[in-house]
Amino acid sequence: MLPFAIQIVVGGPIAEQVIYAVKRAVVSGNLRAGDPFPSVRQLSRELRINPNTAHRVMAALVEQGVLISTPTVGTVVSGIAPGSRQERSALLGHEMERFVVEAKRIGIPLEHMQQALVKHWRELGKE
Repeated sequence: MLPFAIQIVVGGPIAEQVIYAVKRAVVSGNLRAGDPFPSVRQLSRELRINPNTAHRVMAALVEQGVLISTPTVGTVVSGIAPGSRQERSALLGHEMERFVVEAKRIGIPLEHMQQALVKHWRELGKE
């Protein structure tokens, strides 16, 4: 059984959906630093996805600092990324810009976006 919940949506990139589900499980506290993470083989088997896709997911999560992979321990969930709060926030710059561009494109006022952000932040249990 996988340590995170996911429902694959047909038509979207599977790897991105799995990566998002893992990140969501981490920020919501369902996956904690040091928790073991399934192998590529187990991920592929349980999600019924191609092993190459499972490998891409694992590699991306390690590259993004969500997971740590060591020969002796295996793959585990990492802790908070090193660096100052400002440095970590800067990592979201591109994503935030895309978020703002899309919100402005569809005409959502700043106040509504702030309310939506606060709502989602609280739903994930991080205050």
